[in-house]
Amino acid sequence: MRQARNVAVMVLAVGTLSACATKGFVRRGLEEQRMALDSERSAREAGDGGLRTEMNGLRTDLATLRNDLTALRTDFNTRITAMENQVTFAMPVHFGFDDAAVRQQDEAALEKFAQVASAHYRGATITIEGFADPAGSQAYNLRLSRERADAVRDYLVSKGMNGAALRTVGYGKARLVRPGAKAGDDGAELNRRVTFVVETPSGAGAATVAALTANH
Repeated sequence: MRQARNVAVMVLAVGTLSACATKGFVRRGLEEQRMALDSERSAREAGDGGLRTEMNGLRTDLATLRNDLTALRTDFNTRITAMENQVTFAMPVHFGFDDAAVRQQDEAALEKFAQVASAHYRGATITIEGFADPAGSQAYNLRLSRERADAVRDYLVSKGMNGAALRTVGYGKARLVRPGAKAGDDGAELNRRVTFVVETPSGAGAATVAALTANH
């Protein structure tokens, strides 16, 4: 009888210890799960915060680009055409007849372009296209238009732009703004000009399109 009682006590004790062990295991499991959930939530919140910061930065960059492009358009009468990977700036930078020197009245526009290109198109290749009016031979106009593009490149480099990113090409009397206007004719100055073609890094052209079309 006593032996039976002892066996019963031992069974009860083992059962109690087993129940306690089971409860401890469950508590540890729940605690580990809670810690894992807390860690996951913290990581998610940190990720969301980083994403918000990045989005705010992108919005700020886009607003700055929009303001700078607007200044080029309104203050310097620049025509800006944007595609996915290319942006063209047709600026009112003109030259005297038979002359390739940068005029003083065009320096402010060129300085603004240098500022915009340095801020928003880092890593881009920029081609400076030079043009001439139809006076003179084809060979002469090609050389003169290239000299004009070179003069503009040198001026932009003097304002801090990377010369390695600037290419020049002369198109002579091609793509005339005022067909037939030359020398001292009305509108001939419009033919003696430069245009900037910015081959943008991935996304910059799209950003330009967004900046030009976004509602203020």
